[in-house]
Amino acid sequence: MKKRLVVIGNGMAPGRALERLFEAAPDAYDVTIFNAEPRVNYDRIMLSPVLSGEKAYEDIIIHDEAWYAERGVTLLQGRRVTAIDREARTVTAADGTTAAYDKLIIATGSSPFIIPVPGHDLPGVLAYRDLDDVEKMLEGAKTGGRAVVIGGGLLGLEAAAGLRIQGMDVTVLHLMPTLMERQLDPSAGYLLEKAVAERGIEVVCKANTREILGVDKVEGVKLEDGRIIDCSMVVMAVGIRPSTQLAKDAGLEVNRGIVVDDRMRTSDPDVYAVGECVEHRGMIYGLVAPLYEMAAVLADQLVAGAKEYRGSHTSTKLKVTGIDLFSAGDFADGEDREEIVLRDAASGIYKRLVIREDRLLGVVLYGDTADGAWYFQMLKDGADVSELRETLIFGQAFAGATPLDPTVAVAALPADAEICGCNGVCKGRIESAIHEKNLRSIDDVRAHTKASASCGSCSGLVEHLLRIALGEAYNPAAVQPMCGCTELGHADVRRLIKAKGLKTIPAVMQELEWTSANGCAKCRPALNYYLVADWPGEYEDDEQSRFINERVHANIQKDGTYSVVPRMWGGVTTSDELRAIADVVDKFAIPTVKVTGGQRIDMLGVRKEDLPAVWADLGKAGFVSGHAYAKGLRTVKTCVGSTWCRFGTQDSAGLGIRLERFLWGAWTPAKVKLAVSGCPRNCAEATCKDVGVVCVDSGYEIHFAGAAGLDIKGTEVLCSVPTEDEAIETIAALVQMYRESGHYLERIYKWAKRIGYDTVRAHIAEDAGRRAEYLARFVHAQSFAQDDPWAARAASAAGHATEFRPLAEIGTAFPPPNVMEPAE
Repeated sequence: MKKRLVVIGNGMAPGRALERLFEAAPDAYDVTIFNAEPRVNYDRIMLSPVLSGEKAYEDIIIHDEAWYAERGVTLLQGRRVTAIDREARTVTAADGTTAAYDKLIIATGSSPFIIPVPGHDLPGVLAYRDLDDVEKMLEGAKTGGRAVVIGGGLLGLEAAAGLRIQGMDVTVLHLMPTLMERQLDPSAGYLLEKAVAERGIEVVCKANTREILGVDKVEGVKLEDGRIIDCSMVVMAVGIRPSTQLAKDAGLEVNRGIVVDDRMRTSDPDVYAVGECVEHRGMIYGLVAPLYEMAAVLADQLVAGAKEYRGSHTSTKLKVTGIDLFSAGDFADGEDREEIVLRDAASGIYKRLVIREDRLLGVVLYGDTADGAWYFQMLKDGADVSELRETLIFGQAFAGATPLDPTVAVAALPADAEICGCNGVCKGRIESAIHEKNLRSIDDVRAHTKASASCGSCSGLVEHLLRIALGEAYNPAAVQPMCGCTELGHADVRRLIKAKGLKTIPAVMQELEWTSANGCAKCRPALNYYLVADWPGEYEDDEQSRFINERVHANIQKDGTYSVVPRMWGGVTTSDELRAIADVVDKFAIPTVKVTGGQRIDMLGVRKEDLPAVWADLGKAGFVSGHAYAKGLRTVKTCVGSTWCRFGTQDSAGLGIRLERFLWGAWTPAKVKLAVSGCPRNCAEATCKDVGVVCVDSGYEIHFAGAAGLDIKGTEVLCSVPTEDEAIETIAALVQMYRESGHYLERIYKWAKRIGYDTVRAHIAEDAGRRAEYLARFVHAQSFAQDDPWAARAASAAGHATEFRPLAEIGTAFPPPNVMEPAE
């Protein structure tokens, strides 16, 4: 019979403990979790990227609803436990919910410290500890103005950077002479303050807050020296206190935190504690790596293991884009210590090592943190550095005066070397996962070990481990730079465009440090698409950053002529439309007319100079561009459905027409083809399209991620819905999700494989609120997209006189550009 395990709290530490428990003994316990927050487990160290706009809440979820369901965990969200009855072995929540336990884990975390100055309880005074705080800060930032952040530590600076990106003026008040004085020495603190100021954030050190001003809301902050700073928001980031009241009320031993032994047991052997609420050997830890080490021991103890927790060495990194710092250990001055310092003022690099008795005692790195993990491992191991003394400050590559290839250097690390400090993942765990689970990419490693899944600073180390394990089989294409003009991949470029509010191609190239003046044929079309998709109505499409087909809204052929494909909604046409096409073919002597596989008519061999006139004549007949040239919706293929077919279950042609009229004009990362089949006989071939619908008696089965080109792949089932309206809304939301997270030229089937089919289902099929948000953003974007480019060009043909005339006629000697489209 399974034992009953109750967990109070659903943060990162208990979440990691449960992961390890289920790995070791999946059937040992029936688990019930009481979570005070109305959410699943999310990555709290990634609140700063959520605040800055670099990530959304969905991006930082650690365990979604499905994770708990698959393991039979009872997750009680929004249930704050108010009492523990150790004699009856029960816990009770504020709403009266009670659960019995055989073993209990207390993981109540910590509470932010609010300075009790006058005005500290005014609306607009916020803490910075959870997602609710972030949401309040984002809401407050919408009105602009100034925010004052009290506290120049890790959280305070991350909050300040995020609010600055959100458009607020920001002042950081710090009581001590330099920022992050617990983690950085004064020299590094000076460099940090300089970097923060360069980001438009005012820093005031030696600032003692006397009063928060305001009547009904925050209006300003008054300092001890009399200075008044006007503001509409105050963020307190001055420290945390372990949440111990529940344990104290239950009669457990409590000092500053809940006292635990090396087995993570409290004074009651059946009650464990883990995380920021814990005090172990007089120490309280507020960083995630020690909490994960505690969690591993706790999980082992729950299955009668022998692991013990002996305390942790800690290291610090700041999650502010463009600021690289690392510190670890004890770097205070002392008579029994020596230090090695390297300063490079021109490059903004500062390194300091503190050594005692040939052992590394402390490390401070600013500007160049690549060797942080190497130094940290030596510090934890107590390694003798006497033989490396002369070259130690130059890092691992020059240790012993012998330069090392970075991959070789990573290979030399021991199995217990920490690779991912955010998630407490060591080298040996990553290597085991690569071999045991046949992992092939950094995304695979993130999914199975969480290494590099948080701040991402260890991604390079993870890649080196993949190269070591896989050799020539390792293909890093997914994380390659988008082109030779930048070191950033597509995902980072998309993230930073939104995070930094970049709304022009020159702004992107400047802020993201492009190495070329104007980009290239690879990056300009991609940047143009990302800006179109991310800033609808604000960014003006740059035609010169599109390929020739999209610039002239027709497909170039090998002889230099063009093909024109008018849109036929759902593949349905009329005699008037067919007569109009025939008249255009005769009038302009178009040599070839062909029916396409997407149920459209293609007119091939149109001269470039004739294009505006062809469009004008087709427009008079009611045609709009079929976008057969576009990275966008191409066609919606249909069968006749229940209107005519004796097997049809729904009006597939009618649905196809509605879909096409709703979706046309939307630019997407790559071409998108849809199909609607009226019954499972699938005459429209819906199960090999980017998005497909198969009509059944009960409604509409929606498919996605098919391929029938260079790759052959059947679709994945997304969901089933009972009505046409729900089918259209679901598909539009799916397309918008693809628009927002797809890489340029990445077809839907490749995108879905990269981010995970279950992720797509979770966003679109299982979360009605999130689906509605995608739909609303798609509808908003379409209000700017559904303008027929043929009509606009035909109406202003005089303004494009040279563009649609042969080069020989306008007397230019310039050679034609490279007009070939890339293979998709």
